[in-house]
Amino acid sequence: MLLCMKQYAQAEMATAGCSSDEDWRILYFRGPGSVNMFLCIALSMLSTSCWFWLHTRTPTTIHVPNQSLYAAYQALRAAGKSHGLKLFGARAVDSMRLEKGFLHWKTDILTEFDPFETALDRFVKMDKGDFIGRDALLKRRANGPTKKLVTLKIDATHAPAHGGASLTHGHRIVGTITSGNWGHRVGMNLAHAFVTPELAAEGTEMHLDMCGDLVTTIVIAPSPYDPEYTRMRS
Repeated sequence: MLLCMKQYAQAEMATAGCSSDEDWRILYFRGPGSVNMFLCIALSMLSTSCWFWLHTRTPTTIHVPNQSLYAAYQALRAAGKSHGLKLFGARAVDSMRLEKGFLHWKTDILTEFDPFETALDRFVKMDKGDFIGRDALLKRRANGPTKKLVTLKIDATHAPAHGGASLTHGHRIVGTITSGNWGHRVGMNLAHAFVTPELAAEGTEMHLDMCGDLVTTIVIAPSPYDPEYTRMRS
């Protein structure tokens, strides 16, 4: 699905974005004021062909025909005025999720790598009984990982790491960048990458060809911003 993100947020503000395909688009908004915004918009658009979804907690979604997108977007902006609705960019969202160590589907989470290689094994309960794929996962776990997903700090300020770029150690290619961006709150050039397991330990240095320059990267702990998740739990 083609994403055309428009995100809006602050501590007490709602947030919003849109996702599109050929016939429909999805307007979504997040934040403490999103439920009241949802109710205002839904009541004013009940006679339209829009579909409304109210999820658990605060996220809400409106499915809009392409020809009605602008009207729905204007209604969303109008309803959001009293709730402090603000715009911010998708690159800001990407920067913040890298700082938190959050992974991006189809960028960092790939079907080529199993949960043990992607550090998602905490979500796989191998002792719960049989399930589709269990035997294959048991075999993969017994054989050990061929790659490990790591967080990198990059010693460069002129550009972020590009997904697909190779990491080298000595004269060997040892890994591939999956995503990268500048972490403004932590003051680091950050990236995620799959590397050979023996180079996945914190403090390991590798090199990255960035815009023709060979720069140093170092493996750091995931989630350099608020690693204990205290702000999310407060």
